[in-house]
Amino acid sequence: MPAKVCPRCGFYNSTFRKTCSLCETPLDGEYTKEVAFQTSFYKVQSENKMNSFILVLSLFIFLIGLGFLFGYIFDIGYYGPVIALIVSIVTTLIAYNGGKAIVLSMSGAKKVTEKEEPEFVHVVQEMAVASGMPVPETYIIETEAMNAFATGKDPKDGAIAITRGLQNKLNREELSGVIGHEMAHIANLDIKFAMLVGILVGTIVMISDWLLRYMFWGRRGSSKSRKSGGLAGAILLIVALVLAIISPILAKLIQMAVSRKRELMADARAAEYTRNPEGLAAALEKIAGSSIKLETATRATAHMYIANPFKDFSKKSSALFSTHPPIESRIRLLRSM
Repeated sequence: MPAKVCPRCGFYNSTFRKTCSLCETPLDGEYTKEVAFQTSFYKVQSENKMNSFILVLSLFIFLIGLGFLFGYIFDIGYYGPVIALIVSIVTTLIAYNGGKAIVLSMSGAKKVTEKEEPEFVHVVQEMAVASGMPVPETYIIETEAMNAFATGKDPKDGAIAITRGLQNKLNREELSGVIGHEMAHIANLDIKFAMLVGILVGTIVMISDWLLRYMFWGRRGSSKSRKSGGLAGAILLIVALVLAIISPILAKLIQMAVSRKRELMADARAAEYTRNPEGLAAALEKIAGSSIKLETATRATAHMYIANPFKDFSKKSSALFSTHPPIESRIRLLRSM
């Protein structure tokens, strides 16, 4: 399948794109090696903050538009979307407040101290100083798979977990890069950000489900739509049906795109903390080269890890349906800093 390959990060883009969907490098026109490959961690952070904001704003706009259709079809104004939003917020807050303990328990992570794992804890302490944040709790997952994640609702509640395989196979510089990446997730408030996106996506999915159920099993139109009748009413019902079907898919795609942008931000901030992008780049190479599966990972927690424990790491893997950028592209971006 034809694709435009980004000259900076090697990402495979659709042929219609003018800029790389991962790193924003222009894909048309003449290039020089200097223009194509020079960047900085400040620039990557700035670009991805803006991209994250645009993606979340698009979810808000999507939700508002769907809410108007929902109110029209059910003839209840704004009450339906408000109820759906309240339910999503309550559900998400419950998961948010208890999420740290749940995730650590599901992962089989065991809390460790400086006495038990001195190198790991010392690196975490160093990255805490570099980031200006409190020292997070430290956990080890007893598996030879290579991965890591951060959790906690805010910097004071932060925790970092790494696998035994990661600790055994990385040198100190590489481990610092990984810990810096996870520290960046805590500093960027990515868990709160993911909660906001989760609320929006959950609400969109809920409203879409209600619309589909109503149109297929209900009265197939409110009193208002029946009164309006004619071609306009029929067109609006068709539009509502189409949106109800595609909205959950588009919302999920946007959610994954936001997740990918936050991963790039964390990579860039890790390079800032360590002042050594090569450390994280080399660590990601070793992680990509490992074939050992992380058995404790689930679809619900996959987005939290430094590398997707389920997806093919190749840059040719399905980018739209991945919570992480291709690992090869991340490595090239780090080495261009």
